[in-house]
Amino acid sequence: MGLDALNPPKPEDIHETLLEFPDNRLLIDLCGEFDRNLAQIEHQLNVHILRRGNQLAVVGDGAARGQAAAVLQSLYQRLECGKQIEAGDIDGEIRMGMYFDAPGEAASPEAQLEMFKGGRVEIKTRRKTVEPRTEAQKTYVKNLFKNELAFGIGPAGTGKTYLAVAVGINLFIQGHVDRIILSRPAVEAGEKLGYLPGDMKDKVDPYMQPLYDALNDFMPGKQVEKLIAEKRIEIAPLAFMRGRTLSNAFVVLDEAQNATTMQMKMFLTRLGEGSRMVITGDRSQIDLPRGVQSGLREAESLLKDIDKISFNYFTSKDVVRHPLVAKIIEAYEAKEAQG
Repeated sequence: MGLDALNPPKPEDIHETLLEFPDNRLLIDLCGEFDRNLAQIEHQLNVHILRRGNQLAVVGDGAARGQAAAVLQSLYQRLECGKQIEAGDIDGEIRMGMYFDAPGEAASPEAQLEMFKGGRVEIKTRRKTVEPRTEAQKTYVKNLFKNELAFGIGPAGTGKTYLAVAVGINLFIQGHVDRIILSRPAVEAGEKLGYLPGDMKDKVDPYMQPLYDALNDFMPGKQVEKLIAEKRIEIAPLAFMRGRTLSNAFVVLDEAQNATTMQMKMFLTRLGEGSRMVITGDRSQIDLPRGVQSGLREAESLLKDIDKISFNYFTSKDVVRHPLVAKIIEAYEAKEAQG
């Protein structure tokens, strides 16, 4: 790890930046077990970080050294606020550089947009605070607060649904919407599951599990169960949306690439007063029968020029799962590009 042995910077470009951290306990957390946090920063930014008492010396060329110093200071401030540091937080700091300001507890979506200028973006939920980790994610979150209808399109692992549900929880606990409605097409991913036992909920729950997972990440499980029982949170297949008007709700359609054109039109026209709607999907994972057009593709073509509808695109560079996921996506994209 550390400086690139194959392309070493010129000696005159290598300098040292010395950072002092007054709280030794927080400095230990900043470095991580066996200095693994420092090792991650060294590896990603091509610098050396040397520990000297309550100081850290960052050695490297100017740009990388400055970025590493900024990342270390930002992570230390995070610890001062009582937060923990995970590998994803370090990766996010490196990718992002600058964040929006944290939205206020009772601010309207429009007021939160004003607060987002020039600082850190934080989406507050019951269990955790969620932060965008790439520029595309930051723009996406901004558009979720700004627009009543937003699309998130890109590969798996880029946070499309996760961030949408987080924003929905944020608006719900602040009282800006009365309920959260999460939906997906009940389409099997290339395999036949056959007959499923139980009542209707038992039959559709396997398709909805990713949405339950996101909810349970943001709210205590018992609270989620209570809100579902009260129908203030609904998780239902896309077919169940027909004939409804969804007012004062935050509505998410996940896996929208598997909605037919008729289903997509039906869903989009459910939008009622005081509601916000998010459509997420991955055009490379269409599981519809051969010859059936994806409603996501058609909606993208028909609605792209309509004001107050935002289209947000993600690439493999925005993947925030295991680093191998990005490489896998890039490999498949390269094969498709070759025809």
